[in-house]
Amino acid sequence: MIKVFIDGKAGTTGLKIFDRLSQRSDLEILTLEESLRKDSAARKEMLNKADIAFLCLPDAAAREAVSLIDNPDTVVIDTSTAHRTNPDWAYGFPELSDDFYNKVRISKRIAVPGCHASGFIALIYPLVSAGIISPDTLLCAFSITGYSGGGKQMIADYEDENRQQALSSPRQYGVAQMHKHIPEMTAITGISMSPVFSPVVADFYSGMQVTVPLHSSMLLAGNTIENIKEAYRTKYADSLVRFVEKMDESGFISSNELTGYDNMQITVEGNEDRILLIARYDNLGKGASGAAVECMNIALGLDKTTSLVIKDVN
Repeated sequence: MIKVFIDGKAGTTGLKIFDRLSQRSDLEILTLEESLRKDSAARKEMLNKADIAFLCLPDAAAREAVSLIDNPDTVVIDTSTAHRTNPDWAYGFPELSDDFYNKVRISKRIAVPGCHASGFIALIYPLVSAGIISPDTLLCAFSITGYSGGGKQMIADYEDENRQQALSSPRQYGVAQMHKHIPEMTAITGISMSPVFSPVVADFYSGMQVTVPLHSSMLLAGNTIENIKEAYRTKYADSLVRFVEKMDESGFISSNELTGYDNMQITVEGNEDRILLIARYDNLGKGASGAAVECMNIALGLDKTTSLVIKDVN
C-alpha cells in the first residue's frame, strides 16, 4: 500500500487532494490529529514515513518541510511557489515535452505549476521551442479566475451574505507587476523578459481563462497563425491538454466551462494580423490539485489520469 501524507490538508488545495485520494484503494493516507498539525516533530515523522508527501503550504513552511525529510525514497510534490524555478526540481507540467514528463517520472522533488502560470506556459513554451516566436519577444497576458484561487479567506469574503459591493464586479490585482507566478512564467518558457501580466478575479467559484495576444509582426519570419495552430495540434493531443479548433459558444468564451474538471483546452482565435492564444481550465483542477495528483500518478508509474475527471473537449 502506497503511503501518502498531505502536509497542509486544511487548505483549499490540500482538501481537494484529500478528497480525490480518499476514494482510492491503492493508497493509505497518513493523518495527524488536529492538535499536532503544526507540530514539527509529528510532521517530520509523517513526512519520512510517506512514499508521497504533498506540501500544501505557504512558501516558507514548504521549505521547512523539505528540510525535515531525510528519507531518500520520499517523493515530495510541492504545490507552493517555493521550488518552481529551482532546476533541481521537476516542473510538474508533463505535457510540455518528453523531458518534462520523464523528469516528473523519476524525480523525488516535483513542483506543481501555479494556476495562472499553467495557461501562459502551455501557450508560450511550444511557440518558443518551435521557433515561431523569439525568446526576446515582449509579451503580455490577461487571466481571469474564480475566487477560489484566493484561498479560504477570499472564498469566505465572496460567499459572505453581507459582502462588499466591490466583490460583485471583476477585480484586477497584481497591478504592481509582482505577481508570484511571473518568475516561473518567464523561466519555464525561456523568454528573456517577464511578461506584463494582468490577472483578474471575478464572482464565480472556480475556472480560469488565460489569453496571450500577439501581433503578426511578433512572429518570426515565415510563420503565420496556421503555424501556431499546427504547433498546438502536434503537442496537445491527449486527454488532459488538448488543442481545439473552436472554443467559443456563439462568440463568447466562458471562463468556468471546465469547472470541476482536470483537463485544459487550448485554442487560437483572431486573424492573420491580430492573434489570441487562449487556455481554459479549472484553477482548482489542472491549475492546482488535479495537476498535483497527475504528477503523483506519473511518479508511481500509473496512468496519469487515474482519479482525475476529464471533460470531452473534442
